[in-house]
Amino acid sequence: MNPHIEKIRTTIEPLRQEIINHNVYGAIKDLNDLKVFMEYHVYAVWDFMSLLKTLQNNLTCTTVPWFPKGVADTRYLINEIVVGEESDLDMNGQRKSHFELYLEAMQQCGANTSKINRFIAELQASGNFDAAYAHSQTPKAASDFVNFTFKIINSDKTYLQSAIFTFGREDLIPGMFLSIVNEIHKHDPDTIALFKYYIERHIEVDGDHHSQLALQMTANLCGDNAQYWQEAETAIIQALKFRKGLWDGVYERLCSA
Repeated sequence: MNPHIEKIRTTIEPLRQEIINHNVYGAIKDLNDLKVFMEYHVYAVWDFMSLLKTLQNNLTCTTVPWFPKGVADTRYLINEIVVGEESDLDMNGQRKSHFELYLEAMQQCGANTSKINRFIAELQASGNFDAAYAHSQTPKAASDFVNFTFKIINSDKTYLQSAIFTFGREDLIPGMFLSIVNEIHKHDPDTIALFKYYIERHIEVDGDHHSQLALQMTANLCGDNAQYWQEAETAIIQALKFRKGLWDGVYERLCSA
């Protein structure tokens, strides 16, 4: 294993444990609590797709006329991840992005999708994040999370984009959360079947195959550049803190209900 990756893993492990053992999971007692969780989490699912496509745009040629861009090995890694994230199979064997699958899961269980839909519609129309947050009444914890992701996106540093993509998202779903989902599914099987499928699919694909591809991509992009690795570690720590902040926001909302 790459020694730089091992160092990052050792450094971030305490923060990862804070996230994996966050109080928010224990606060999810029923379907209504899960709906609140989803209404926050969907923003992270959406901006993950934006980070993914940023990497594809930066590491491969996505314009015409086509010219070779970057290293073929790295092109393969990001394109392989994009195929799975942007055009995976749903429960019925239909192709969908993970974001579209998540939205369908929210709709099936009755979670409120109006905020994320208004956010996307306003952002698509105006390109203004602040206007989109205001129009959709996006929770602050979610807007803070998205703002950090786009700060890294706008840095134009592919090694940082890859680093937070790799370490900030892939394996942060604890077994406890899956147990909660399974328990709710026993009582409401037709209501959260899609969400259960999404979580299981996420663990299967993102937590295994895609995580290995992403690790190799980050190693390729940082190479032997000590400064890149240090910057990457700093960005990863920040990304994890914003993830914890997102969970803090959900927890506070659940506790105040």
